[in-house]
Amino acid sequence: MTKNILVTGGAGYIGSIFVPELIKLGHKVTVVDNFCFKQTSLNHLCNLKNFNVINGDVRDRKLISSLLKSYDIIFPLAALVGAPLCKKKPDEAKSVNYDSIMTMLKDLSKDQQVIMPTTNSAYGTGDKNNFCDENSPLNPISQYASEKVEVEKALMSRENSISLRLATVFGMSPRMRLDLLVNDFTYRAVYDGALVLFEGHFKRNYIHVRDVSRAFIHSLDNFSTMKNNVYNIGLSDANLSKIELCEEIKKIIKNFYFIEASNQKDPDQRNYIVSNDKIEKTKFNPLYKLSSGIEELIKGYKMIKNSIYANI
Repeated sequence: MTKNILVTGGAGYIGSIFVPELIKLGHKVTVVDNFCFKQTSLNHLCNLKNFNVINGDVRDRKLISSLLKSYDIIFPLAALVGAPLCKKKPDEAKSVNYDSIMTMLKDLSKDQQVIMPTTNSAYGTGDKNNFCDENSPLNPISQYASEKVEVEKALMSRENSISLRLATVFGMSPRMRLDLLVNDFTYRAVYDGALVLFEGHFKRNYIHVRDVSRAFIHSLDNFSTMKNNVYNIGLSDANLSKIELCEEIKKIIKNFYFIEASNQKDPDQRNYIVSNDKIEKTKFNPLYKLSSGIEELIKGYKMIKNSIYANI
């Protein structure tokens, strides 16, 4: 069945993969984006009747409020993503990541469906074994994660919502980001051949950008059984430390060398092992392995060598 779908931030790193997939499935999609990174990632969709685009800002309440009433489903992807960018622009981050979402939720009817990416960085660190599932206490250690936690609480207080706590995303996208950990480490391996690690034992979970898109579509297709819940979205075989990630990259790039600076702390103190059992029980399983993602990035980096492909 064709759905009328609104995607905010749809020209971003994830949206640029996700929006074309929605259109392939026959849905009518409107993207709202302010194109602040000057991206042209959706240009190839402009000939399609099921695609509409609005150059606008999610903080424009008059605009968003007037749009919302026309859509069955909303995917709020617009955000300033990542702790470094939010630290650099704290006021803008709050207005986009928190204020605009809280306002949007107030303007929605109870029958409208919302599927929203949040973040597993909200776990901060896990228990004594660093293990986390959806019932684990949240311990956000950045503005980005803290505001996502508050937004998720509001999201779960309404009917017809799903929160997807994304692992650290990797892979090539038309609106590329080099500042994500796998993407960054692979880029450094390709162009520098070496990397200095801080607190290399810190673990994180990872997920391919195309599997994020698949998780969105899976949630859409199974909304009636998945609604009003929170799900971790990650690769269960990729709860890896930074050292282990480098070892995976070195399996492919043999002349990549890395060392750990034992006297330095990582400003990002996240360290956790995440369970993805809950989403897997809904019959969702990622298709893209970390190793194939690294190979994809190496291929993509033959076309990329500059700093514009990052949030900060």
